[in-house]
Amino acid sequence: MQRKAYVPGVAVLLAALLAACTGSSDDGSTDDPRPGEATTSATVAQPGRYDTLPVPCASVDQGTLDSLLPGIKQLPDPTQREQAYEGEATQTYDTDAKAGCRWKVESTDATHYVFVDFERVVSWTNAVSDDSKAQEVYGGKVEAADLPEPTPTVSEEVDEDTGTTGNATDAPSTGPSASASRSTPPSSDSSNTSNTSNSSGSSGSSGSSDSSGATGSSTPSASGTPASLQPRTLDGLGDEAFLDDALGTSGQRTVTVVFRTSNVLVTVEYEEQPATTTVVPDSEEMQDRARNLAERLAEAFDD
Repeated sequence: MQRKAYVPGVAVLLAALLAACTGSSDDGSTDDPRPGEATTSATVAQPGRYDTLPVPCASVDQGTLDSLLPGIKQLPDPTQREQAYEGEATQTYDTDAKAGCRWKVESTDATHYVFVDFERVVSWTNAVSDDSKAQEVYGGKVEAADLPEPTPTVSEEVDEDTGTTGNATDAPSTGPSASASRSTPPSSDSSNTSNTSNSSGSSGSSGSSDSSGATGSSTPSASGTPASLQPRTLDGLGDEAFLDDALGTSGQRTVTVVFRTSNVLVTVEYEEQPATTTVVPDSEEMQDRARNLAERLAEAFDD
């Protein structure tokens, strides 16, 4: 029987190759991930607080609708009255992403409309959080609203040396005033301002501020609308909010309140169309009602 030849050199070579293959894992180094390959160290943005939305038509209670829709309680047909309270849901393909509801009531004096819309914003990239994306969407709504520059307020200052008081504006007026479509007719406000100035013995144009009792909330803008009623940003409502107030050419007034809470944007629209074009809807009353509804909705999200 022939014996197989034993070649020591081949065995040494195989051992060296085996050691080379296993040695790379002993030095503690790791290979870089391939291009496009996910890594466990990648930062993932936080999701938003909300992953669902409430039912809009069930979010406004009957008492609030009684205030927003004068005449709803007087509807003679019980079925019609019940439908008016229920509202009409807007069409949507995903109620967890966007949902809304409309209410409408006609009376002898005017027709009132209420619209509530919920929008849940989701960022589909790991680099941007849902909240950041919602901030971006909200910013677009603010830009679209084209809010006027803040009106300078009048404050009362006390001279420390003489002890007398005087009026001074907080800042000069640099921006444009609200457009005519966003303001109430200036006749009543401007006449009141003029009468007040004459009765206090002040002289000069009605635009001057000589009355020591004047405050920022009652200072009229160039359009005649008090600064407190101008379209503006709002404090204390959600994470950020603004109010818009527009008077249409046919006499209807629409007050819009938009606020953001985490990754959800809420829009409230309140409109009044008078039966006669000579009647101008009251701006302050409508703003108060719209803000009250928005505050109730914000509280419901916090619960």
